[in-house]
Amino acid sequence: MAKVNVDLQRERDSCSFNITELTHWIDGGVQKTEERKKREEMALKEGIHLEPVPSVYLSHKEKYELAVKKACLLFKMIRKLQEEENAGMENYLAVLGGNLGAAILGDGNPLTLHYVMFIPTIMGQGTVEQQAYWIGRAFNLDIIGTYAQTELGHGTFVRGLETTATYDASTKEFVLNSPTLTAYKWWPGGLAHTANYCIVMAQLYTKGKCHGIHAFIVQLREEETHMPVRGIKVGEIGAKLGMNGTNNGFLGFDNVRIPRDHMLMKNSKVLEDGTYVNAPSSKLAYGTMMFVRVMLVNDMCKYMAKAVTIAVRYSAVRRQSQPKPDEPEPQIIDYLTQQHKLLVGIASVHAFRMSADWLWLMYNNVTAELDAGDMERLPELHALSCCLKAVSTDDAAQCVERCRLACGGHGYMLSSNLPLTYGLVTAACTYEGENTVMLLQTARYLVKAWQQAAAGNTLPPTVSYLGELRAGRRSPPWDNTIEGIVKGFHMVASGKIGICVAQIEKRQKNGMSYEDAWNMTSVQLASASEAHCRAFLLSIYYKDNEKQVATVSPELRIVLQQLCDLYIVYWALQRIGDLLRFTSISERDIEQLQNWYEDLLVKVRPNAVGLVDAFDIRDEILNSALGAYDGRAYERLMEEAMKSPLNAEPVNQSFHKYLKPLMQGKL
Repeated sequence: MAKVNVDLQRERDSCSFNITELTHWIDGGVQKTEERKKREEMALKEGIHLEPVPSVYLSHKEKYELAVKKACLLFKMIRKLQEEENAGMENYLAVLGGNLGAAILGDGNPLTLHYVMFIPTIMGQGTVEQQAYWIGRAFNLDIIGTYAQTELGHGTFVRGLETTATYDASTKEFVLNSPTLTAYKWWPGGLAHTANYCIVMAQLYTKGKCHGIHAFIVQLREEETHMPVRGIKVGEIGAKLGMNGTNNGFLGFDNVRIPRDHMLMKNSKVLEDGTYVNAPSSKLAYGTMMFVRVMLVNDMCKYMAKAVTIAVRYSAVRRQSQPKPDEPEPQIIDYLTQQHKLLVGIASVHAFRMSADWLWLMYNNVTAELDAGDMERLPELHALSCCLKAVSTDDAAQCVERCRLACGGHGYMLSSNLPLTYGLVTAACTYEGENTVMLLQTARYLVKAWQQAAAGNTLPPTVSYLGELRAGRRSPPWDNTIEGIVKGFHMVASGKIGICVAQIEKRQKNGMSYEDAWNMTSVQLASASEAHCRAFLLSIYYKDNEKQVATVSPELRIVLQQLCDLYIVYWALQRIGDLLRFTSISERDIEQLQNWYEDLLVKVRPNAVGLVDAFDIRDEILNSALGAYDGRAYERLMEEAMKSPLNAEPVNQSFHKYLKPLMQGKL
């Protein structure tokens, strides 16, 4: 192994805690770390991630073909691992997520939706018979599926989808059609040239009546030749900001017939004579989307961890400026402004990880309750998964971009892996529900919760603070502690929701319809949802961190508590305007918070490299010239530069073709 950069080594030597202990804590125990390392070792030993020519220099078509090749090799390897170990879903989740998967398929995986949407939808919405027929075939990769909901003309507004599935009782078939150009499915990953089956969300018509959106399994391509089946119009949507290996496609239907039992009928049914049998609840179809949103929060943690690892290591290696004339140039991580940009990113990973774990637990509990016919907590889970999806993706996009900027010009290089990471993260702000719409969905729940509290009803746990805070109109004295800040954030959320409800009621009294009043209040409603989510994040991080640090060594406990304090104080300073408006915080309190924050930056600074090392992201997964473990940033930048095809020859042909004639006046 190459010699480690001296500055980086010194950072590690002066770390105050055991880095391996923190890695085990993050992973959930020694055994989980060992399993992860074994999985990584096996995947990377196969060399699937290696590229003779960096894929950034390939054509669009070549990028896709390489992505398919890698994806096939990857899942072949995972299948072998599953057979050897009889393991659960962990292996699949790891290769589909933001670490191992992104290391091998850096610009998107054309098979992701097969595992993340196609199979889970059949599991969640298919009958026992449908599951028995389809899931085995899908898991063995006898067929490859995707999930088509979004259309050219409609995305988040699912009720507006135009694709139709009309039941023909004489043949016991559904006939699918795209009545307009805007009805074409648009965006599904793997749809263009990879999948041969698809779950299609379409408006169901039977006996002349529309019954809304339902899920249908449609064959897209012949299993042997892969040619599109009759009536299917399918292709690729073109180059995008990122994820160009994902093979996003468009899909149109021209009288495509499918058997009746290709409608997923666990909830709603269409009988042979065309009679429609309603689902016990329209909310039962939420499952797949919520599963994906829960997974997304976890994924964002992985991408943030990558970005801060790259930026913190590079900041320890990079030396710049000379504030003191007689001293050497300092490491840029010694500048407080750099610490301000990066250290909250480390804390964010832990904050979102704890909220993701909490959400995952709630998701599993609510899913079990649903199977038992209990839907009481479903709206709460839906509201929470919507706002956490929005806030986690937005924070992750800002975190990755802040890390890129913190690396100066070199962060702009694709070889830093920060631009590509940004492309993957910012895509998540609009897929699986556009973020503003997600916040407004949560707002609907919060308005109802406020009204329930006003009627004296008991509220579910995540909104119980509304009942407590509605009663006391006067602000209690400001408490400048971590607990006080968390309480302050609940007061902000409660105050904002209360104002929204009052605004809507006032506008209705002035003659506005409820819909118009809602729209006029929607900027404030989105802000109230964000405040609710922020209060939840801070509260869970504070409470769960308190519980979890009890099991670690005293040295590590101090650092983890500092990190939690840093995160909460940082957000208090980010939301000073809200705190001034809704709490009794004073100018003196704010000054103390600022000093406290700066003091925390200085305390966390000596352990910054140790904290990112503990994420334990291998160089092959990080894939960054700036962030490698050995800190040889400059050497690696030059090595990557030499891989450019333009450096293969000293004189490019364009000189003789264009430049020379121009310079000699003969062009």
